[in-house]
Amino acid sequence: MTCRILSLIAVSVLAASCAQTARNTAEETAGKYCNPIVPFDYSDPDVIRVGNDYWMTASSFGCFPGLPVLHSTDLVNWEIVNYAIGGFYSGTDELVLHGNAVWAPCIRFHDGMFYIYWGDPDYGIYMVRTDDPMGEWEDPVLVKAGKGMIDPSPLWDDDGRVYLSYAWAASRSGINSVVSLIEMNAEGTAQISGEPVLVYDGIPAGNHTTEGTKLYKRNGWYYIFAPAGGVPTGWQVVARSKSIYGPYEARTVMAQGASDINGPHQGAWIDTPSGEDWFIHFQETQPSGRVLHLQPMTWTEDDWCVIGNDADGDGCGDPVRIWDRPSVASAAGEAPVKDVFTQMSDEFDTPSLGLAWEWHSEKRDLFGMGTNEGYYRMYSWNGTFANLWEVPNLLLQKIPCDFSRISGEEVKVVTGWKAESRMRFWTKSPGDAAGLVVMGFDYARASVRSVSATEAVVELVTCRDAHKGGEEVRKAVATIPLTLIPGGSAPSSYADIWFSLEESGNGLFVFSYSLDGKNFVPMNTDAPFLAREGRWIGAKAGFFCINEESGHNRGWIDIDYFRVSFPE
Repeated sequence: MTCRILSLIAVSVLAASCAQTARNTAEETAGKYCNPIVPFDYSDPDVIRVGNDYWMTASSFGCFPGLPVLHSTDLVNWEIVNYAIGGFYSGTDELVLHGNAVWAPCIRFHDGMFYIYWGDPDYGIYMVRTDDPMGEWEDPVLVKAGKGMIDPSPLWDDDGRVYLSYAWAASRSGINSVVSLIEMNAEGTAQISGEPVLVYDGIPAGNHTTEGTKLYKRNGWYYIFAPAGGVPTGWQVVARSKSIYGPYEARTVMAQGASDINGPHQGAWIDTPSGEDWFIHFQETQPSGRVLHLQPMTWTEDDWCVIGNDADGDGCGDPVRIWDRPSVASAAGEAPVKDVFTQMSDEFDTPSLGLAWEWHSEKRDLFGMGTNEGYYRMYSWNGTFANLWEVPNLLLQKIPCDFSRISGEEVKVVTGWKAESRMRFWTKSPGDAAGLVVMGFDYARASVRSVSATEAVVELVTCRDAHKGGEEVRKAVATIPLTLIPGGSAPSSYADIWFSLEESGNGLFVFSYSLDGKNFVPMNTDAPFLAREGRWIGAKAGFFCINEESGHNRGWIDIDYFRVSFPE
C-alpha cells in the first residue's frame, strides 16, 4: 500500500480510474478539484439543490437500508446523512435480492417536500417523501405497478400538472431504449387517467440502451437527459421539445472522447446560487463499482447544453479530471467534519450502526443488535446455503477505487487502504464461523471456525463464481484455543481475535489475523485476492457470521471496532 505526493510539473496517476495525464503547474491547479469526487459505488446518482444545500441519492439495489441520502455544500465533498427506506416494501419472502429492488432513483423538492422516485423492475415505480431529508421518511407508495419500468423522473410543471418519465428494462419487459411519459395526480402519488405515451425512441438515432431519464424544464423547453450506449462504453444524450409529449430532437452532449473516463453514464444537472451549471454522473471502475464525477456544464444561446470540456467546439464535451471548483460558499475546500472516507470507520460505541454499513439483504432483528457497551453483536446465519452468495446477514460497506486529490500545489494520489477489526468470537456448536469478507461474484473471507468446544481453526476461504454456485476453497492457517464457559445445555466458548484486510491498489487484498492486536500474520501474501464486483454493485467489505453445519444454537461475534486507514 503506497501513497505518492506527485509534483504538478509532471502528474501521472497510474490507476486508470483516477488518471491525470496532463502537465500542470501550481497556478493551473489552484482552486481546482479532481475527479472522481466520490470514489465509491454510488450508482445512478441524482442531485438537487435546495438553497445552499445539495442533496444526493443513488441506487441501492438489494442492500438495506436503501436509498442513501448524501449532503454537500460545495458539490465536491459529500457526507452520508441518512437512508430513505429501512427495508423492503413489496412483501416478497425473498431475503437476498442481488441486483434487484431499488434501481436508479430521482430526488426532487416541491412545495416544501423532498421526493424520491425509483423503479423496482419486478414491481413498479415507487415514491417516498419527507419534509426533512435528515429525518424520517414516509412509507413508500406504489405509484405505478408493473414489470420493467425503471429510471423514473417527475416534473411539476408551471401549470400545476405533474408528469413522470421512465425507461424500460429489457430483462423484464423485452424492450428498451425508449422513454415513456405518464401524468400523475397533484400529489405525485399515482397515475391519472390515460395511457403512457412513448415520447422518445433512441434506436433510430443510434442511441441504443437509452435509459436513466431525468426530466427538466428550462426557458420553455422540456429536456430529457438520458445516457445511451450502455454503462461501460456509453455517452450522454439530451433531448428537447416545446411540448412535453414531443416530438423530441436529441444531441450527444458528452462522450468519452480523448479522455480515459469511460461511459460516462447517467447523472444529474445542478445549478448553483451564483448561476453556474454542473453535472454529476458515474463511471464504472470495477471492482469498486460506479464512482462519481463532477463535470462543468454550459448552456448555448440556442438553449442546448454542453457537458464537460468542449475543446473543439462541436457541442459535445469530454469528461474532465481536474477543473475549477464550483463557485459556492464553501468552495475554499474545507471538507465536512465527516465525509465518505471517515465514515468507513466505526467504533460501535452507540447502538446505531455507522451510516456506511448496509446489510446485503433486508435486515432482520436477529442478524444483529447494537449495544451501549462499545460493541455490535452479530449473530450467525444457520440456514442452508451453498456459499455466502445465499447468505443474507452480511454487514458490508462500499470500497474505494484509487483516487487523486489536489492539496495546495500538489496532487495526492492515494493507492490502497487498510481495515482492521477486533472481535470476540462466541460459539455454541461446531461450524460457527466469522470474520472479515471482501464480497462479490468472487469473494474471500478471513475466518475463525469452531471445531470443538475448546478449539477453532483460523483459515482463509475463497470462492470463485459464487453467483453460479461456486465451491469454497479453504486454506488452514492456524489452530487456536477457545475458552469454555460451562453451564446450560449448550455451553459457550470464546476467543478474542483481530483480522485485517489490506488493499494494495487495483482491488488486490491481503488478509491477516492476530491474537494480540499487535502481531499480525498474513494469510495470503503469496496469492493476494483479486476482488470482483457483484450484481450491479462494486465489491464490498465487512463482516460475516455463519454456522456451516446448520447448528441449532446461534453463535455470534461482538465487534469492537472497524478502523480504516489511508496512507499518508
